[in-house]
Amino acid sequence: MTTNPAERLVDLLDLEQIEVNIFRGRSPQESLQRVFGGQVAGQALVAAGRTTEGDRPVHSLHAYFLRPGRPGVPIVYQVERVRDGRSFTTRRVTAVQQGRTIFNLTASFHQPEEAAFEHQLPPRLDFPDPDALPTVVDEIREHLGELPEALERMARRQPFDIRYVDRLRWTAEEIKEADPRSAVWMRAVGPLGDDQLVHTCALAYASDMTLLDAVRIPVEPLWGPRTFDIASLDHAMWFHRPFRADEWFLYDQESPVATGARGLARGRIYDRAGNLLVSVVQEGLFRRLPSA
Repeated sequence: MTTNPAERLVDLLDLEQIEVNIFRGRSPQESLQRVFGGQVAGQALVAAGRTTEGDRPVHSLHAYFLRPGRPGVPIVYQVERVRDGRSFTTRRVTAVQQGRTIFNLTASFHQPEEAAFEHQLPPRLDFPDPDALPTVVDEIREHLGELPEALERMARRQPFDIRYVDRLRWTAEEIKEADPRSAVWMRAVGPLGDDQLVHTCALAYASDMTLLDAVRIPVEPLWGPRTFDIASLDHAMWFHRPFRADEWFLYDQESPVATGARGLARGRIYDRAGNLLVSVVQEGLFRRLPSA
C-alpha cells in the first residue's frame, strides 16, 4: 500500500480507462463535505491529455465547478475531442458522479513553437527563500502546541509542502488593514516522475489549495474557526513554460475584488529564478455560516 503522499497523488491522477474517451477516477474517502476541487480539475486534465498524441503540452484550461462531489464515490470523466488542428488540440471534459454532472473543463494543447519574442513583468517582491521559512504545519503546531487529531491526519496525507511567505495571522487584530494578498512556496513532498502531464495536473491540483486565501485575509484568520462556507465556482489556468511540480515554485496570489457573496482571486506561479510559469484566475462563493 502506498504511504508516500506524493506517490498517492500520482496514483490519484492515474485514471482507469473504461471505454474510448471515458475514464474513471478514484475519490478518496476524506473527512470533507465535498471532493477537493483541485482533485477533480487534475483528474479531468489527465483525461483530456490521455486522448491526445502526447507531444502537445497543455497551454490553458477553463473549468466550472457545477455541483459538490461526494468523497468516496468514483467520478467518471467523459472526453469530447473538439479539435485536432495543425498546432492546437482542444478537448472538453465532463465529470459525472452518480449520474449528475459536477464539473466541466475545456483544455487546449499547443505544439511547441519557437518564440518570435519574449517578455514578462518581474515578480512583485523579492520573496524570502523557501528553505528559510517554516512549513505551514510547523506554524500551526507552534501556535497550538500540538495539532488536533484530524489536522494531524490531514498533514500526514498532504501531497504538497506549503510555506507562507508572511507568518500566519491568528487574531482579528492581526488582520486589521491587511491587504487581500497572499504568497506561498510549494512543492510536492516527493518525486513525481518525468511525465510532464503528471506535473501539469499535479500543479492544477495544487493551484486550488490556497488561491482563495487572498480573498479571506482581510476578513478572518486563515486558520481557526471559519465563519464562511467557501466553494470554488470556476478556475482558469495558462501554462507559459515547462516546470516540475516537485521543485519549489512561488504562488503569488491577490484578490482584486469581493462583492455579491463572490470573491475573485488571481495568482502567478514563478520558479526560483523568477520565471513566470503559470497564471491562474478563480472565483469563489463566500456565504456566512448560520452559526457565525
